Amino acid sequence: MTPTLLILAAGMGSRYGGLKQLDRFGPKKLTIMDYSIRDAIACGFKKVVFVIRKDFENQFKEQISNNYVSEIEIQHVFQEIKIEGLLSQRTKPWGTGHAILSAASAIHDPFAVINADDFYGKKAFRIAHDFLQNKCTPNTYGMVAYILSNTLSPHGTVSRGVCTVDRNKHLVSVEEHSKIHEKNGLISAKNAASEDCCLPAETLVSMNLWMFHQEIFSGLSQAFEEFLNQYAIEEGVEFYIPSYIDDQLKSGKISVVVEQSPDKWYGVTYKEDRERVDKALERMG
Repeated sequence: MTPTLLILAAGMGSRYGGLKQLDRFGPKKLTIMDYSIRDAIACGFKKVVFVIRKDFENQFKEQISNNYVSEIEIQHVFQEIKIEGLLSQRTKPWGTGHAILSAASAIHDPFAVINADDFYGKKAFRIAHDFLQNKCTPNTYGMVAYILSNTLSPHGTVSRGVCTVDRNKHLVSVEEHSKIHEKNGLISAKNAASEDCCLPAETLVSMNLWMFHQEIFSGLSQAFEEFLNQYAIEEGVEFYIPSYIDDQLKSGKISVVVEQSPDKWYGVTYKEDRERVDKALERMG
C-alpha cells in the first residue's frame, strides 16, 4: 500500500484575484503547497497527485511539481468544467467533490485530500498518514479537524464545514456554514438554510483534510451523476465533498473518525491575508 496525497489545485482564486497557489511565502519563498508537500514527504507519503487546470499545466510543473520528481512519485490530473454529453454553459468548476472524482484514474490506494492554498502543519500530515496506514477501510474514513477560531480571516468572511462529533470521535454530521466572521468577540455565520447563527469559538470545522479509501470513487461517481441531473443548469451550485460525506453518514454507509489538530490553520482567502501568512511562516522558519 502506498498512501497518496491528493492536492486540489484547480481553484481559480477569484476572491484573492489570481493564482494564489503559486504565490510564495516565508524565509525560503515557497508556495503554501511546497510546505504541504515537504511535510507530507517527511511524514511518509510516497505519491502525490495534483488536480489542476489544463491551461496552467506547464507553469504548474515548472514552478511546483518538477521540483519533487526525485523525492516522490508525481501524477497530474485535470478538473474539466465541460462534462462529456452535457450541454451546459457553466464557467465555474463543479466543486470539491468533482475535483476529487477527477483523480479516480490516478489513485489506487488510501489517500489524503488537501487544498493547495491551505497551510495545515506537519502534525496534520502525521495524523493523516498514520490513519491511512492503520485505520482506513472501504467504510471507515478520517478527517483532521481544526478549532474554528484558529481558521478565521480578519479580512473577510469564510465558509467552513461545521462538524458534530460524538464522544467516540466519530463524525455525526458536517454542515456547510458561510459568511463566518468574528465581531466584538462573537463568531457569526449563516447556516445551510441561510439563517443567521452564532458559533462557539471551539467548534470543530473541516478544512478539507480528509482521509479516504480508494473505493470512495464508486459512490462519488454515482452521487455526481445525481447532482448533475438536478443542478446541471444552475451556475452557482457546487458538488461539495462535505455534503456527500454528510449524506453517506446519514444513510449509515460509512463512519468518519475525527482527529483534531492543535495547530493554527493558515490560508490566503483574501489578498490582505498574505502578509499575515508570510509573517507566520517566517516565525516557523
